[in-house]
Amino acid sequence: MSATEPSKPTPPVPAPPAMPLPRKLPSPAAVAPVTASVPTGSSASDAAEWGRVSEDGTVEVREDDAWRVVGQYPDGTPDEALAYFVRKYDDIAFKVHALEQRHQSGGASAGDLVKQAGHLVAEATDAAAVGDLAGLRERLNTLTASLSEATAQEAQQAKELVDKAVAERTALVERAEAIAARDLSKVQWKQVTAELGELFDAWQAHQQTGPRLSKSVSQQLWKRFRDARATVDKARRAFYSELDDTHKSARDAKTRLVERAEALAPRGVDGIPSYRTLLDEWKNAGRAGRKADDALWARFKAAGDALYSARAEQSAAEEADSAPKIEARQALLEEAKAVADEPHIKRARALLTGIQRQWDEIGRIFPRDKERALDDRLRVIEQALKAREEVDWKKNNPETKARANDMSSQLLEAIEKLEAELAAADKAGDKKAAKAAADALEARRTWLNALGG
Repeated sequence: MSATEPSKPTPPVPAPPAMPLPRKLPSPAAVAPVTASVPTGSSASDAAEWGRVSEDGTVEVREDDAWRVVGQYPDGTPDEALAYFVRKYDDIAFKVHALEQRHQSGGASAGDLVKQAGHLVAEATDAAAVGDLAGLRERLNTLTASLSEATAQEAQQAKELVDKAVAERTALVERAEAIAARDLSKVQWKQVTAELGELFDAWQAHQQTGPRLSKSVSQQLWKRFRDARATVDKARRAFYSELDDTHKSARDAKTRLVERAEALAPRGVDGIPSYRTLLDEWKNAGRAGRKADDALWARFKAAGDALYSARAEQSAAEEADSAPKIEARQALLEEAKAVADEPHIKRARALLTGIQRQWDEIGRIFPRDKERALDDRLRVIEQALKAREEVDWKKNNPETKARANDMSSQLLEAIEKLEAELAAADKAGDKKAAKAAADALEARRTWLNALGG
């Protein structure tokens, strides 16, 4: 490092009160307090009241009538030094304020607040910070004193919550017992299972989120709930055991379908139509029980996935093979833009016909959606030329021309006659007749211009 190169700033180093001060800088006054106001943090305006900085960067905080060293900031300005330790104070003050807000909102237990207040008191004691630390400790002591009443209130609320929880769990037990008392040979088992499942979920949620009940009450309620569930479960097992024969038939049928589907694997893409036929048979095979159905379906689907994977590989290969074809057709589309710029219809048609011939020689493109998109772009050019040809045909059709020539002759005769009438009216001074002849003459000249005459 050269002599003129500035050194990197050294981060501030907080120091406990017992830490000896660093070597003094040579100056007339070993410790000359410097105060400054720091425009940052909630306590910035009071920084000069609570803190000071000596010439060697030592920062002190005032507590009562004594000054205590909190650290050093040797490479910064006094403003920067105070600002750093004021921010440390602001952090503690923010925590105290947040704790007071939690107490006021009533959302936390008194025991939890007392514990956190104790931690903050320890943090605010001998803290490496500049600010009214004694004031923070006083606020925390006031908060702790006020929590004694809150603790009593919490005890009363806890008793009320326990009584309410006992009533709620008793209601769950009674609903379960009512289900067990039904004629279980005639129930909808899907509905009954869902109802009992909801009750059990509610019981578990109540245990997890509700207040803790006494062991005797909790066990008594659980025994009643468990017995009701056992009654329902026993009847449900008996009902489903009667379906074993039906399920066995469906399992056998689906097992054979799985074996036939797995045998299609060597056929690859060609096996997909047969697999679709097997899928229709699968849908008509009936239920084989949830576990059996899931296991058999996993095998059946895996066999189909193998076939469709082969098709995906084939499609990927076709798409890769189509890449140069796509580029060729895109190049033809660029050439086809000249069709619209060609003023001569026949030459435009010849140009487009040549492009269409090359277009067909390129062959099929995969995937099909890309082919359709390219075809649609060429079709726009074809339709535009076709529209020009229709306009040209209507304009140059011999029959149309003959009718236009005949009408032009009639209009010329009418114009000549009207010009004579207009001259006669002007000569006679008949303004009304002259205006009528002039209007009619103007209209027929307009018609003649429209016909190109």
